[in-house]
Amino acid sequence: MTLPLFTVDAFTDQPFRGNPAAVCLLDGPKDDSWLQSVAAEMNLSETAFLTKVADGYQLRWFAPNTEIALCGHATLASAHILWQIGHIPAHETIHFHSPSGVLKASRNEEGIELDFPLVKEEAAPAPPGLTEALGVLPSYVGRNRFDYLVEVESEEALRKVSPNFAMLATLPVRGVIVTSRSASPEFDFVSRFFAPAVGVNEDPATGSAHCCLASYWRTRLHKDVFRAYQASPRGAIIRVRVAGDRAFLGGRAVTVTRGELLA
Repeated sequence: MTLPLFTVDAFTDQPFRGNPAAVCLLDGPKDDSWLQSVAAEMNLSETAFLTKVADGYQLRWFAPNTEIALCGHATLASAHILWQIGHIPAHETIHFHSPSGVLKASRNEEGIELDFPLVKEEAAPAPPGLTEALGVLPSYVGRNRFDYLVEVESEEALRKVSPNFAMLATLPVRGVIVTSRSASPEFDFVSRFFAPAVGVNEDPATGSAHCCLASYWRTRLHKDVFRAYQASPRGAIIRVRVAGDRAFLGGRAVTVTRGELLA
């Protein structure tokens, strides 16, 4: 028995940019330990596992060492594959049943748009080791249900951050979002995302982080639609709009490999 397996670069229209995700189409339920072993073998920030259900697909995400509650780029990659291989007609919205509820993906002239929950942060004291691990003095520290959010004074400061990953991994969160206003008029804000606690030192493009960043920058920039840049070494462009308690994440994706899982 073999299972279809793809790798997709998400939040980009170019191969080897954006964030790579593995997408595995399952033929039925699999043991969690097997799913985790596959994700460790793929060694990407996330591997998405899809199982067909009556009104869409069950979707689970695994980092190399743990299951993840919410992942944007691997959801975008999953939708891209389902449309590309013809499992879903191009005009239809896809419903994903996930650990974070029902998520939707649709297509428009700009690519794929994901309907995700808005993730709000609240101001919080910096935990011991955070500023030392980042090597910068934050202008703001907040926390949401997944991560710490840190604003720094400029894009230059953000790009210079060189974290102590061992220290960051001790924090009691999934990861740390670092953000600033963009130095370029092309973008509203920039960010980086570090998650050594789940086996990903720096994530190339993080959709779930932008569910929080959209909420944060909406109150500071007094707008609901953003063009954001994730300043990782691979780079990624993420379109974001806020409507009510939902964050709509837009981007493109490119299939890089396709094959079969034999184990």
